[in-house]
Amino acid sequence: MPPLDIPRLAVGDRLQHELLVREREDKTTKGGDPYVILKLGNASGVLSVNVWKEHVPAVAGLRPGQVVQVIGEMDSYKGAPQLKLTAPPRTVAASAGDLDQFLPRISVSTDELWARVDGWRAEMKGALRKAVDLFFADDVFRERFARAPGAPRGHHAQIGGLLLHSCEVANIARTSVQTMRGDVSLVTAGALLHDIGKVEAYAVKLSGFENTQAGFLMGHIVLGSLMLEERFRTLPEGALSESQRLERHHFIQSHHGILEYGAAVRPMTLEAEILHYADQTSAKGNDFNEAVVD
Repeated sequence: MPPLDIPRLAVGDRLQHELLVREREDKTTKGGDPYVILKLGNASGVLSVNVWKEHVPAVAGLRPGQVVQVIGEMDSYKGAPQLKLTAPPRTVAASAGDLDQFLPRISVSTDELWARVDGWRAEMKGALRKAVDLFFADDVFRERFARAPGAPRGHHAQIGGLLLHSCEVANIARTSVQTMRGDVSLVTAGALLHDIGKVEAYAVKLSGFENTQAGFLMGHIVLGSLMLEERFRTLPEGALSESQRLERHHFIQSHHGILEYGAAVRPMTLEAEILHYADQTSAKGNDFNEAVVD
């Protein structure tokens, strides 16, 4: 059976497919009756299901991260599409291999994004290229980077979201820095390096995108600087000056702009300031687009 294309479903369509339980919310009506709101989805999108009082026992024990076989019909509730179950959902076995089938992923080709990244790398020279290639010439890192989300929830919370977000940030920053007569290659390097810590901060599981223990305890900014410093140590002595090393760290440490938002320091260079606003534009723009689509 072909995968279910959720965005193409219309009222009256019948379905019998396996979907991932993304969210479960147990609630009570004004009259005191229990009901459950389920969010079921696959890589193409999410369906909402209201399970009313008489059918609540049929979903007892269902929790996020489980894959269920769903039989139902598309309906409409308060003007929004909604799935109406016609049979109790049945839990089915799932494995890590099902991640690509059930979790949301970016619609842009990762090959296209990597071609863009590699084109930017080719423009860089000397110490700047050395710093970027510590990560982006490493096939193992590239594979992890291309699967990581941009966040556990919110902006770019998709497989491939980190790669897409980083390319968006680079595109925005490159255009802005040209307008302000700054260093295009330098801000591009900052855009590629600024979120490398998210590879260690977030985990991709059937239950969704989660913070790792390191992500909870240190956050992606600290992790990014630690990763950068560790790889700097693999370079020959004198490959980068102290100033160049600090400048690369500064992009990571300052890209959230202010301390209240998690930055270790405020941006202190033109390129770091532009990187901060490019990061914000990509994140907030993505949130807006998703809200409009929903």
